[in-house]
Amino acid sequence: MAVGLFAIIGLTGMNVYSLYALHDNTVENSVEKQKRQLFEYTDQVRSRFRYPLNELWNLDMQDIRDSFTAPSEVSAELIGAIRTAGDDPLFSDIYLALPENNNSRETGEPVWRFNSTSGRFEDTREYNRHVRDGLAMAQTRMNAHINDYRWSTRIIFDSHFSMTIALVDSEYREIVGYLVFLIDREYLVDKFMAPKLVDMFGTGEEEGIIVWLHHWTNDEVLATTDPEVPYQYRQVDVIQNFPDLLNDWNLKASFTTNPDIAASRTTLTRNLLVLGGAVILLFAAMIVIFFTAQRERALAQRQTLFLANVTHELQTPLSVILAAGENLSDGRITNTERLKSYGKYIYRESIRLRTMIDRLLDVAKSNTDDLRIEKKPVQLAEFARKLLDEKQSYLESYQVELHFDADEDLPDIFMDPHDLQSIFNNLIDNAIKYSPGEKYLGIRIRKNKNHIDLVIEDHGMGISRQSQKYIFDKFFRVENALTAQTKGHGLGLTIVKDIISRNQGTIRVASTPKKGTTFTVSFPVMESREHTASDKINRSQLQTSEHVT
Repeated sequence: MAVGLFAIIGLTGMNVYSLYALHDNTVENSVEKQKRQLFEYTDQVRSRFRYPLNELWNLDMQDIRDSFTAPSEVSAELIGAIRTAGDDPLFSDIYLALPENNNSRETGEPVWRFNSTSGRFEDTREYNRHVRDGLAMAQTRMNAHINDYRWSTRIIFDSHFSMTIALVDSEYREIVGYLVFLIDREYLVDKFMAPKLVDMFGTGEEEGIIVWLHHWTNDEVLATTDPEVPYQYRQVDVIQNFPDLLNDWNLKASFTTNPDIAASRTTLTRNLLVLGGAVILLFAAMIVIFFTAQRERALAQRQTLFLANVTHELQTPLSVILAAGENLSDGRITNTERLKSYGKYIYRESIRLRTMIDRLLDVAKSNTDDLRIEKKPVQLAEFARKLLDEKQSYLESYQVELHFDADEDLPDIFMDPHDLQSIFNNLIDNAIKYSPGEKYLGIRIRKNKNHIDLVIEDHGMGISRQSQKYIFDKFFRVENALTAQTKGHGLGLTIVKDIISRNQGTIRVASTPKKGTTFTVSFPVMESREHTASDKINRSQLQTSEHVT
């Protein structure tokens, strides 16, 4: 039993651990998936800036350099690449500055502005500080890295204001020029980044994630997937920066319960409930097995005691009969009174022996499926009066105070008279046997709707409430001082219950210790008086049911 309990506890613990590990793995995978989506979003924004400039990457910078003598002489290849970028709504203006003009932030020297209408660069001194800041930043960085740089272009962002592309002659380690693209912030945020944010992450907490596009230097939320949830830094679970661009912007995300996690949590709860139910059933099964084993053990002990008692009680009357018969057969007894006394001994012990054998036969019959009973109409009150008349001398020998009462005009019941006699004999014998003082026997027969109730009452020792549920079990006897001195085998009430069940009746017991016991047997009223002939019924076709309260 203990090994089974430890096995159940161990297996339950392992299953619970596995369920939680599976749930945690699902949550972790879901979070990692959302983190990858954040990085993918920033990568797509980066690609959005590079896409309009694809033609620039393939230009020969030496040819471009030779054409930088005047705005009107810029090579057609560069103009074509610039025209493609100029048609993109991401950029509001495009400027070109030569290396000697990259100090224009201080001197105010002219740069070349791209005219999208004419498709040409034009001299201008009218440009805003974002152009100057972009050129200054690009100049500083390229002066620091030009000797080690191996590529023909390099992109430098001035936060979200401008994107400057340094055109590099990698063979001679010289700067060819700078292209400054002013970024249209309204288009970038409202037309591209905000819609893509919603496309990738959905809207609302039910998606499992809330994302804010945050301008961290100004503490300004530029876009969000759920406007209903205000941005609070303590809610942020992860921060994703944009690689090499938009330095003042980043993505801040707060993880909520997404459908995958919610489904995993529901599955976890359901599995835990099922596991809990299975564990409860296992414990219940073990408890049932334990108590069943205890009952089987107690039954085996009672059977052993029964066999010992039966053997002893069979030997006693046989010994008396044997001794009396031997004395009579030897002719030693000649006195008439002694002969009569010996005859009474033999008769009484024979009756006692027959009663025990009948009890054993009744038990044997109750355990066979081939029992055949002969049912016939019986008037219960008349049957009871006749039986009590036959037992009058027996009752007087025990000085029983008898009270009998029956309703008038009772309908018949339909059952085997031999079975009915067994019920009376067992219940009457118990009432007398377990009444140590006053021997009172009350028998009442009443009509109760479609049943006839037989009530047998005594004022004996009574039965405790705990024992009442076991009194109909085979070999069970109430353990007390009186029963220890009273002969019995624990079979009488078992036989009574079996007989009543196979006759579609019920039996109830009500008892108070030291005050007495009342048995109420209910028989169904015979449905028709036409059943006057014997009706043989195979017990294997009867539906035996437990109706004991």
